[in-house]
Amino acid sequence: MDWKRLVQFGLLGSSDLEQYAILLVRVSIGLFFAISGAKKLFVAGGTQTMYETLVGAKVPFPHLMTYFVSGVEFVCGSLLVVGFLASLACGALLVDMLVAILTTKLSAMPKELSPLNWLDNFLYLPEVLYVLFCIWLICSGAGKFSVDYWLAGQLRT
Repeated sequence: MDWKRLVQFGLLGSSDLEQYAILLVRVSIGLFFAISGAKKLFVAGGTQTMYETLVGAKVPFPHLMTYFVSGVEFVCGSLLVVGFLASLACGALLVDMLVAILTTKLSAMPKELSPLNWLDNFLYLPEVLYVLFCIWLICSGAGKFSVDYWLAGQLRT
């Protein structure tokens, strides 16, 4: 066993594995959003729940926004799965999650929390994690196993 390489891996990770991590996160978050958007678009109960959430959050034009937001999640999630226009899709999903945090999640957090407990609760929100994943994917790109990577290679030749 090469202890030096093991310690280096522990300290620095492995750039050889980075593309697999990007693939795993991109496909996972893409599937999540595609499935979530599809349930809101194509399942009556999901559409109604989304509509009621938007009405409760006092979002303007809740009927239209129900279909718009659900469509963004479905289309952008699907784009992420294959890695096509991934940065654009992540940008749209990032805005979607920021609006969700601002309109529904923050108001639902308990008011009497200490700043540290408030931050703990805030960072525990799944939407915060989705925002962080989207930022990471915008910065890293869709990775080698994506349509974007293939298209970029075609533009170089």
